Amino acid sequence: MRDSFREFYMADVNTIRTSAGSRTAAIDEGLRAHMNKVYGTMSVGMLITFAAAWAISGLAVSSAPTEYMLREGQYLTDLGYALYASPLKWVVMFAPLAFVFGFSAAINKMSAATAQLMFYAFAFVMGLSISSIFLIFTGASIIQVFLATSIAFAGLSLWGYTTKKDISGWGSFLIMGVIGLIVVSIINIFLQSPGLTFAVSAIGVLIFAGLTAYDTQRIKTDYIAHAQHGDTEWLGKAAIMGALSLYLNFINMFMMLLQLFGNRE
Repeated sequence: MRDSFREFYMADVNTIRTSAGSRTAAIDEGLRAHMNKVYGTMSVGMLITFAAAWAISGLAVSSAPTEYMLREGQYLTDLGYALYASPLKWVVMFAPLAFVFGFSAAINKMSAATAQLMFYAFAFVMGLSISSIFLIFTGASIIQVFLATSIAFAGLSLWGYTTKKDISGWGSFLIMGVIGLIVVSIINIFLQSPGLTFAVSAIGVLIFAGLTAYDTQRIKTDYIAHAQHGDTEWLGKAAIMGALSLYLNFINMFMMLLQLFGNRE
């Protein structure tokens, strides 16, 4: 009887181990698919943003003389004047900020498919907002800074994904830093202080570098926490919001590095 009990006990333990191993393997496979969706959605958004920015900047400038001279041999078209010199420039400047707050507030009422379309619409609006970089900075420096940002982003995101250290405590500190950057940046629109611009850009690079690692780990832990419940709709929207978070980190880090190291026309 003792041998029978031992065999029954060992069989039960092996069944539990097999079940736990299968569950872990399923979560690992699902996590890889989830992260691939996050990065894939983010990448499409980046493509839309930079394609829109490049195309709009091309339509905003002409070699044909107009009353709005940008620099020698280049003139603003009516579209360029509306976007960069008329009062509409304030709408263009703050549209992404308003869009992202509205998107975040309404995400729970959307389906995952609608949320994805809204993210791509936001990426286009962001492209419209940053299109002036192609008029201010040289094409070579934009490419160089983009590549540098991509390398830094990949390293930071990989560290956030693989580290065993819990960095969830960084969140509140980093968000407060972002709020501070927004407030100071708005003030500096009117002050036009080069020193303040440099400080905002330098501190902003550090803040969004930290957020890249933090958000990557948060996306991973959120998936693991919810995957066992089988909430596919929530996970679909979580992938979109994760892509949005990483996209914003990349764009902000890129823009601030461009301010620091970009060569101006």
